[in-house]
Amino acid sequence: MTNHLFAIDIDDKGLAAPTPEVDQERKVAVYDLLEENSFSIPRAAEFPGPYRLALGIREGRLVFGISDISERLVAEFHLSMGPFRQVVKDYFQICESYFEAVKRLPPSQIEAIDMARRGIHNEGARVLQERLAGKAVVDGATARRLFTLICVMHWG
Repeated sequence: MTNHLFAIDIDDKGLAAPTPEVDQERKVAVYDLLEENSFSIPRAAEFPGPYRLALGIREGRLVFGISDISERLVAEFHLSMGPFRQVVKDYFQICESYFEAVKRLPPSQIEAIDMARRGIHNEGARVLQERLAGKAVVDGATARRLFTLICVMHWG
């Protein structure tokens, strides 16, 4: 299959040094993405995958650098973080609530918070898919995993 990512590099210049926990979360997010993803660019016939993704945040913008297997840059695009700010903030808040709930609430209440957390996560994935329109094609599951990685980059 050519429509997928085979490698992901995180450009952490300008990001806070990650704690060991955040570093582990980043590694898990990358691993999950590489295990299963669907990713292509509109000019896939000209530049078929698989692709290497260089993901970073520069000057407040989310930067996607896409290279082919021979490491030739085939696309680069910058997305404003503005449309993500509220959903990332909401996601952080619900995750904090979830982690606190796990410590002290009964399973039924934890489940309700987890459903809300998944809803916000899906909203982040939807925003990402909208922002990638015309630049890259990702399925819902890949958008969710990429959104997780974007959030984890912010946790650092």
